[in-house]
Amino acid sequence: MHPELKAHPEYFQKEIVQLADNVYQAFGFAASNVYMIIGDDGLIIVDTSETTAAAENIRAEFRKISDLPIKTIILTHSHRDHVSGASVFAEGGSPEILASTRYSEDSLFVASDHPQPVKAMQARTKRQFGIGLSYPDEIIGIGIGPGARPLKGMGAGSLPPTQRIGDEGAKLSVHGIDLELVRAPGETPDHIVVWYPEKKVLISGDNFYRSFPALYPPRGSAYRDFDAWADTMDLVMSFGPDVLGPGHTKAVFGADAIKEALTDYRDAIRHIVNETRNGMDAGLTIDELAASVKLPDHLAEKPYLREYYGRVDFAVRAYFVGTLGWFDGNPTSLSPLAPKDEAAKIIALAGGAANVLAAARKAHEDGDYQWALELADRLLNVGHEVGMVTQLKVDALRAHAVAQINCPTRHYYIQSAKELEQGA
Repeated sequence: MHPELKAHPEYFQKEIVQLADNVYQAFGFAASNVYMIIGDDGLIIVDTSETTAAAENIRAEFRKISDLPIKTIILTHSHRDHVSGASVFAEGGSPEILASTRYSEDSLFVASDHPQPVKAMQARTKRQFGIGLSYPDEIIGIGIGPGARPLKGMGAGSLPPTQRIGDEGAKLSVHGIDLELVRAPGETPDHIVVWYPEKKVLISGDNFYRSFPALYPPRGSAYRDFDAWADTMDLVMSFGPDVLGPGHTKAVFGADAIKEALTDYRDAIRHIVNETRNGMDAGLTIDELAASVKLPDHLAEKPYLREYYGRVDFAVRAYFVGTLGWFDGNPTSLSPLAPKDEAAKIIALAGGAANVLAAARKAHEDGDYQWALELADRLLNVGHEVGMVTQLKVDALRAHAVAQINCPTRHYYIQSAKELEQGA
């Protein structure tokens, strides 16, 4: 296991954190955070967690602080890890539920009557988040949340918004609390941030967290607008918050610390955009850019830009495809051979399948796991010694997972290995 990941269980210990005299963060109870603002005659809840079980645990802790009724729920965006506990917080009352006009049920909620690609996303989501992997041997954290957390009721407690906030935003005065809800696209186009000017607390949703951002998640997503996300960092800084409450990971305290973190976050995103765009203009292919574009050292070493959740090379590929599409500009790529045909030709060129299998085994022994996987896939594409080669791929996936700092990548390797072992 990567040494940086070993610290994740300690970092994500459950805690109710007081952000102001009447503002609290529930941290470490689930993948995402939940916030409570105490008003004169009622409570405001911002985001509702990923499962009903986690929401019940958080509500119980909040009830130790206040027994006022929950009258307002604000959803920063539609991802299920932020909306799945709404029914728990609404239980026994009828709170207003506020979300953006762009809010829509995240595709991860889908049932069997939805289009086929959704099933692919569900399978990939299971791999990305390590759902079903054992803690702490196989999963130790998800990069931006704890690995040990209740999964009962995942996606089960979503409720539809009762009030929509348009792109122009809204100023609210509820329960003696004045808030501003401001459109702030980033990880999703339906993001809104919650600004509490009296306490100088800003709740930012998933526009910032302690990791290089998931500009592309391996579970799959529509293109995430990199430039809009970077611009949102400027928007959040413009409020001048003293406390920043992210959708994941710990709150940041102090105006200077917040400004430094958000500036670095913005600059990291813009660096990826600029370097990828310049490389595209220079005629470099998507693979060349994914291998060459890196964050500068002064950004890459920051704890909130380590690749625990997002990955730089994933971002590079996403920007390339999101702006120019799948074709990399090399005419050879216009009509590539089918994988089976390509594999057969490469294997023949190598002197036969036995030579390729021997090379794959040596790559695995030498710790060159990526090359072992690529050779194994070619052998599988032509059906050579399927049982033996599948086991080689399983072993390479498990070994490759060990050194990963990126949790989604680690989980994807381990979960895929288990699926191969089970004949999936």
